[in-house]
Amino acid sequence: MDDLKKNLAAEYNKRKTDIRKRLKEFGAVHKGCDADIFAELCFCITTANANALMCDKAISELKASGLILGGTCGQIRPKLKGRVRFHNKKAEYIVGARRLFKRGKCIDMKTLLGMNDVFAMREWLVENVLGLGYKEASHFLRNIGLGRDIAILDRHILKNLYKYGAISKVPDSVGSRKIYMAIEENMRSFSRRAGIPMDELDLLFWSMQTGFIFK
Repeated sequence: MDDLKKNLAAEYNKRKTDIRKRLKEFGAVHKGCDADIFAELCFCITTANANALMCDKAISELKASGLILGGTCGQIRPKLKGRVRFHNKKAEYIVGARRLFKRGKCIDMKTLLGMNDVFAMREWLVENVLGLGYKEASHFLRNIGLGRDIAILDRHILKNLYKYGAISKVPDSVGSRKIYMAIEENMRSFSRRAGIPMDELDLLFWSMQTGFIFK
């Protein structure tokens, strides 16, 4: 285990500058326009059981075409098909989320962000946005610069938490709130012991598995 921890520290030192640069970019998103924040929410809706790079490409095309803010389910589906699993359902989720955040002709994401409590925001998202569980809601909050103290428990993160002894096994599912919160707390404790902030640890683990830093 000591060798593993030394390896983790070495990987962190090697990638730390790039990780912090990426997190700084995330931090600019929630200070930007509501439309960009909403697009990030839609990206996180699409990523469940799907390839993040393909989802990002689909969302970029929806933004460029104006469909993300004005398209019907029938117009959005073809942009997701072949890139996003369960594209029919996720097109419905995007339209539903847009309806939830629409105020007149505009998208209002800043009211949500005005809650000033990332954990309360996450609970609200899980309870109100169809297609978001704790992982996807955490992913969204991290991608807009609010993820310093929360965990995105995807398969890459869980695999590494097990590898480094933070959890005793990789669970079959983290769908329940009780399981998610328990593993998140284990990751938080490991983060403190390792001396690596939670959001940086997430990107470190992800990049160690994939070979690059994304989102």
